[in-house]
Amino acid sequence: MSYFEATVQSKGKKSVHGIHADSKQEAMQLAKLKYKGIVIRVQPASLPMDEKIKETLQNLKDSIRKKKIKQDALIAAVSQLAVMTNAGLSIHDSISEIAKASTDETLTKILSSMSDSIDAGRSLSEAAEEYRYELGNLTIAMIQLGEKTGNISEALSTLAGMLEEIRNNIKKFKKAMAYPRNVVIAMAIAFSILLTYVVPKFEKLFQKLGSDLPLPTLILMGMSDFLRNYGGYALIGAILLFFILKFWSQNSEPFKYKLHNLLLHTKIIKNIVFYSTLSRFTLVFTELVRAGIPIAEALDTSISMIDNLVLKKKLQTLRGDVDKGQSLVEAFDNTGLFENMIIQMIAAGEAGGQLDAMLGKVSEYYKMKFDNVIDTLQEAIEPVMLFLIAAMVILLALGIFMPMWELGSAAKRR
Repeated sequence: MSYFEATVQSKGKKSVHGIHADSKQEAMQLAKLKYKGIVIRVQPASLPMDEKIKETLQNLKDSIRKKKIKQDALIAAVSQLAVMTNAGLSIHDSISEIAKASTDETLTKILSSMSDSIDAGRSLSEAAEEYRYELGNLTIAMIQLGEKTGNISEALSTLAGMLEEIRNNIKKFKKAMAYPRNVVIAMAIAFSILLTYVVPKFEKLFQKLGSDLPLPTLILMGMSDFLRNYGGYALIGAILLFFILKFWSQNSEPFKYKLHNLLLHTKIIKNIVFYSTLSRFTLVFTELVRAGIPIAEALDTSISMIDNLVLKKKLQTLRGDVDKGQSLVEAFDNTGLFENMIIQMIAAGEAGGQLDAMLGKVSEYYKMKFDNVIDTLQEAIEPVMLFLIAAMVILLALGIFMPMWELGSAAKRR
């Protein structure tokens, strides 16, 4: 919403009031309803500093409080909604019953709010749009599909299958990351304990001997001093940094774009982001085309549920190229995201009148590529882990034993 200043004259005195509204006309109407007197003028204005601070703090609180719905709870709710609507129950009654039965507090609040919105005359997609962050772009896209085709139960059933597949992919990713994550955490805890309790004892011994210390020992002692004196502050700073970055990623498009671009240039992560995005895009696009949705609308809906802004920007050229009269094959080729084999498959499907079937093959291909990336993820991470562990062990060993070796050599010379 925009900020306006309304100048009101009442009892011979002029006063200026701030109003939040979507348009100047709406601001004028609100001013007339809210303030006694004659509204002289309404004009756009910059938000006062105190209002900016309040708004920033409120956005920060909202971003911290925001919670994604648990995937299992969302899948169960969507599946139940598909069954109930297919049985002839109204959307409003179905959502109300699911809200009462759900054990997920966030989902219960959202469904109850959606039920009230539908009762007030809004559509299911309009009610769900308010909770895009919690429900996810894919859920919104498939609800819109159901409303366009007039078969909401089938769309919800398809959505449940997609969410199930995404959940399985997430489980695969977590399983692949579990071992390296646990090893790194264990090593970090062990190294912190050594720096906090063991290294200081050697530091006192080395200071008594008064000999010149080698570089690895000085580095180790510096890390130990920092951890003991500033470790708590560093931990608090890391937590604050996490929430600040989270806030920026949710409220700043330029920052979010740079972050997504960084992920696409990070060696281990880039393939996961790339193939998961294309797998999801082709999956949704295929379902929309199969449902008989026009290509342009199918592209709009499919692209709208993509999270990565860099890939989203490239895929948005698809719609522009199609609007210019180019074929779907040319539009896909112009993005630079799809392999030549994929372009040929789409060309064959378009020429043979079996585009939906060929797009299904493309979707399966990207799912297979994503599965392969997840399966080889642990192998890709292991060299990095080994390097970090080796570096920690070597630093610790050299930092402690090198002074002892030098002292032993000096004692022999004497």
